[in-house]
Amino acid sequence: MSTTSPAAVGRRTAPAAGTAPGTAQGPPRRFALLPTAALLLGAVYCLLPVAWVLVASTKSGSELFSTFTFLPGTGLADNLADLNAYREGIYWRWMANSGLYAGLGAVLSTAVSAVSGYALAVYRFRGREAVFNVLLAGVLMPPVILAVPQYLLMAEADLTDSRLSVLLPLILSPYGVYLGRIYAQAAVPGELVEAARMDGAGEWRIFLRIGVPLMSPGLVTIFLFQFTAIWNNFLLPYIMLSDDGKFPVTVGLFTLLAQGSTTPALYTLVITGALLAIVPLVALFLVIQRFWSLDLLSGAVKS
Repeated sequence: MSTTSPAAVGRRTAPAAGTAPGTAQGPPRRFALLPTAALLLGAVYCLLPVAWVLVASTKSGSELFSTFTFLPGTGLADNLADLNAYREGIYWRWMANSGLYAGLGAVLSTAVSAVSGYALAVYRFRGREAVFNVLLAGVLMPPVILAVPQYLLMAEADLTDSRLSVLLPLILSPYGVYLGRIYAQAAVPGELVEAARMDGAGEWRIFLRIGVPLMSPGLVTIFLFQFTAIWNNFLLPYIMLSDDGKFPVTVGLFTLLAQGSTTPALYTLVITGALLAIVPLVALFLVIQRFWSLDLLSGAVKS
């Protein structure tokens, strides 16, 4: 029978220097820094184009191609004035169109996602999983594949070149319905729904008074995702619309960029317009972030 000396036991169980006895040993510090470094590289990769747009929008037409990339210029005020005066301020009409498409489309899409997700999570009916699987297939379907069929459907209904041709295809979001069902399953207890039914509440009232408040954090997330996706949408309005007075800002800036090959002075307008187009998204995120925190606190229930 082998024996182990007390000194060997002490060497084997002694904690590392600087740590208390019984403290779990973490990974080496150099390995702990790798995730932070990776996140910083990702942040730089995402923010570098925004920084370039911010700096380039301050440059005049002559400074844009003759100065260092990240050296600020002196033409921001002139660029804003030129953008405001271009074709009697059509840029602001494009911004208003984007606000209409994104705001109304996101509200309607969130409402449809809330009702559909709640129904798929709370009710048991034949074919429920089949419907959900079809929606999952819709999540995996690239939007570019659906653009031409949607145009053909709108052409059959004589709705092309109208604002409805952009709004209607955006109301049903498979990803929004998917998020609605997942969040309803986690946030709406079945016992609470049954108790409301025993008290005589109707299904629609249960959904509005119980389901919607408990699903609020998820619905805020769906609204933000949909607003951002519709605001940045380019292909659908580009195919559906021919009247530039109905263009969203993405398609409008694309037309300016296409004209810039023959009129280089328009490049500064495109860059300045792109900078201004970012502002509503940043403002919306900052405003919704506050309601996010409030909803997460107020929507919690004890099981």
